[in-house]
Amino acid sequence: MRALTANGTLIHFHDTGPNDAPALVFSNSLGTDLRAWEPLLHHLPAGWRVIRYDKRGHGLSACPPRPWGMGDHVADLAGLLDHLGVSGAVVCGLSVGGLIAQGLAAERPDLVRAIILCDTAAKIGTDEIWDGRIAAVEQSGMEAVADATMQRWFTGKTLRDDPERVALWRNMVTRTPAEGYLGTMESIRDCDLRESTPRLRLPCMGVGGVEDDATPPDLVRETVEMIPGGKFHLLRGAGHIPQAEAPEQLGRLMTEFLAGL
Repeated sequence: MRALTANGTLIHFHDTGPNDAPALVFSNSLGTDLRAWEPLLHHLPAGWRVIRYDKRGHGLSACPPRPWGMGDHVADLAGLLDHLGVSGAVVCGLSVGGLIAQGLAAERPDLVRAIILCDTAAKIGTDEIWDGRIAAVEQSGMEAVADATMQRWFTGKTLRDDPERVALWRNMVTRTPAEGYLGTMESIRDCDLRESTPRLRLPCMGVGGVEDDATPPDLVRETVEMIPGGKFHLLRGAGHIPQAEAPEQLGRLMTEFLAGL
């Protein structure tokens, strides 16, 4: 386990591969930690420095007192990469991680060579949706949102045929500190990148799960196509967490995209 203080916050991270190799950085979704990428790792191409981290309020990273916003999430990742001496990285973001990737590319283009956007958007959800979930967690804790989250994340087939795997992801959600989950929901609610993302000029690939109820594929496609040259791919048999349900498909697409760089 490794950690460092970035943007005034203790950030837990994993850093594997040669330090002089090009960097592939992963930023994961609300209610998950860096373990969320493990199903994908052995489908990635060799020769990359792979960096995964826990967002503030998640996993083993610190949870500063609220309020904080998307700018803090972006500054956390920027600080981590600065400390590690990384620039020109390919940043892969899932859901809120995709917002962080877009924000980092806009604010620190020196750090980002290309982005991979998984099941995300330039604007995710509405104030009404997020305020409802925030109220539920404030009143009843993480269990209040766990089952509905699984319904949004996974396809009907996975929910039906692989309940033990779903249970592991549910545990990851319910064991996320409520304060960290709340702060990140507030960050997502208040984040709107529909002006800055169309100004990005860098290679971009996006993917969306066919059965994603959290960020439907058309929403992901719309965001990817805001960036000139952005390429979108639809993932069959996947919901909101494509690396869990379609790691081979996602790994193949990422390998082709990275080779094209």
